[in-house]
Amino acid sequence: MKRFTSEAGLILIAIPILFWTLFPIWHLFVLSISTQQQMLEGRLFPSDPTLRNYYLVFTQGHYYLSLFWQQMWNSFFIAAMTGIITLLIATFAAFAISQLQARGGRMIMNFALATYLIPAAFLAVPMYKTMGIYGFLNSQWSLIMAMVALASPYAIWVLKQASDKLPAELREAAIIDGATVPQLFRLIYLPLMMPSLVAIGIYALLLAWNEYLYAFLLLANERQVPMAVALGTFLGADDSPWNIMMATGFIYALPPVAIYYTFRKYMVSGLTAGAVKS
Repeated sequence: MKRFTSEAGLILIAIPILFWTLFPIWHLFVLSISTQQQMLEGRLFPSDPTLRNYYLVFTQGHYYLSLFWQQMWNSFFIAAMTGIITLLIATFAAFAISQLQARGGRMIMNFALATYLIPAAFLAVPMYKTMGIYGFLNSQWSLIMAMVALASPYAIWVLKQASDKLPAELREAAIIDGATVPQLFRLIYLPLMMPSLVAIGIYALLLAWNEYLYAFLLLANERQVPMAVALGTFLGADDSPWNIMMATGFIYALPPVAIYYTFRKYMVSGLTAGAVKS
């Protein structure tokens, strides 16, 4: 009885939280299938829903969407490269710190984590100045490097914690059998770390996909900006087509949702690996 009461209480708490979380998404969808006139009616569902807004998005039928597919590709490219580069850096760094016991590795990791004490928004101007000095402004690689710099400390920490949980006996047995460091990395470390590697790659990818501030500062050419920045152009006019903007935003939100639910088991197990020490 006590357990039933406890579960019922949790459900009663979860229902309003779920409603509060999903209602903005529902509102986004409702506006995306409404006309400009229907948006003013304030209904929970439009009286005459339409898919014309999505048609305009896919066909680039509005002047705000003339580069829709190019900007979507920019988002995919920036997010994918951020995920790949962050994963490479974090994988090798965690392997060196945890498995090879690299001298000073833990101190470097702790210093890197200390950068999170400074809000990312405060680092935007120094990052902009740095990219300008080295001639990377208005290049997608400037945003990729900025995102890698922001994502790498956490990625290294998570992978290092997960790597510490690997059985030391496997590493010792491989070394006794004559395994080299590359073989140790390829045959033992990578297979056992795969859930955490997938989770970190997705984490960095989603971080870059949702980034607006750094993309807005570092990229000025509309052919270079990701869709997150392009959506901001809808807000710059007095007669912004909100229904078309909502359709664009709904489409833009689908890829990360699909990626998350495809790899959600890795996200849960990978990000919590090493959280509890035995």
